[in-house]
Amino acid sequence: MRSHFKVADVLEMEQGQISSQTFTGWHKRTLHAIRRCRTPAMGGHIDKCDCCHKLHISYNSCRNRHCPTCQGHKREEWIRARESELLNVPYFHVVFTLPPELNTYALSHPKTVYGSLFKAAWATLVQFGANPKHLGAQMGMIAILHTWGQNLSLHPHLHCIVPGGGVNRSGRWKPAKNKGKYLFNVESMSGVFRAKYVALLRKEKVPVPKEIYNKLFDKNWVVYAKQQFHTPKYVVEYLGRYTHKIAISNYRIKQLDKANRTVTFQMKNYKKGGQKELLKLSTYEFVRRFALHVLPKGFTRIRHYGILSSSWKKEKLPALQDMLATEPLKLKEEKPPLLKGKCPICKKGKLVTVMTFDGRGPPQCWKELLTFTNQP
Repeated sequence: MRSHFKVADVLEMEQGQISSQTFTGWHKRTLHAIRRCRTPAMGGHIDKCDCCHKLHISYNSCRNRHCPTCQGHKREEWIRARESELLNVPYFHVVFTLPPELNTYALSHPKTVYGSLFKAAWATLVQFGANPKHLGAQMGMIAILHTWGQNLSLHPHLHCIVPGGGVNRSGRWKPAKNKGKYLFNVESMSGVFRAKYVALLRKEKVPVPKEIYNKLFDKNWVVYAKQQFHTPKYVVEYLGRYTHKIAISNYRIKQLDKANRTVTFQMKNYKKGGQKELLKLSTYEFVRRFALHVLPKGFTRIRHYGILSSSWKKEKLPALQDMLATEPLKLKEEKPPLLKGKCPICKKGKLVTVMTFDGRGPPQCWKELLTFTNQP
């Protein structure tokens, strides 16, 4: 969905804030990259149509994983890689959420807080899966970290896709005992998840005061489990909503008031059943909230575990698919973006790159030639 406004437009208005001492060097680098994405500052290339011979200028993208403009292509590539790995078994969507008392430490110790979230979620599933009372088999999980709520506040949680069963010691598939209605009891999982997560925080020596730990144990933690997907094919479509999603997409920005320096965007109010509402923030506050979700350098936000891990899939997945009479799903025909690689003028010829340039822009002679060549 095309938007008249972009996150980059807000960042452009708040260049001074980005360059201030408010943010770390990594935050500044990320925010400035998104601000300059697909602008002359990024450099670009000039293409020529091999049919009508018109010239076209294009600017490079920043390719930053936090950029709302650069995620579509990466998402499609990732989803296609997962399609051939699906099993003909039920899948469940499980969400592990951290309580707001840990938000302060998520900002000061992000690698530890978010890394422990992955570890605790997987350890919880391993414990339930290994128990013969619940399953008695090795499970798998694809986990995707999201750190935001609809209003851009800090809300760390994991979206996990979990097969409804596992591989037992003899190498055979063992389905979940609930006949596909649910994975495990979420209340029981919540207590185990809380205990494992707090134990990890203490082991990592995160400076959390005793009174905060007491509050963590006084409340119920949220583990949410949706009903199973009807067919494995829907898993891929569902994953597409979460894999390369970022804090806010451009299409959600509905108004940018440069005079009053405010930005209005659409959000879902889940306290009102997901009702859509508009939220207005100052551009300064918008940038502050957006920056909360810049992950540490090199931090992996999509992880695979157990029978869905890279090493396991490489060695044993084909045999398991054969055992379950599962054929790799045929990839859907990729529908390229409108006019991708084709001339937007004649809509017949292909575009061929004839020149590249850096952030200083194309030479003046090329600018003049571009204007002259494209005259009607």
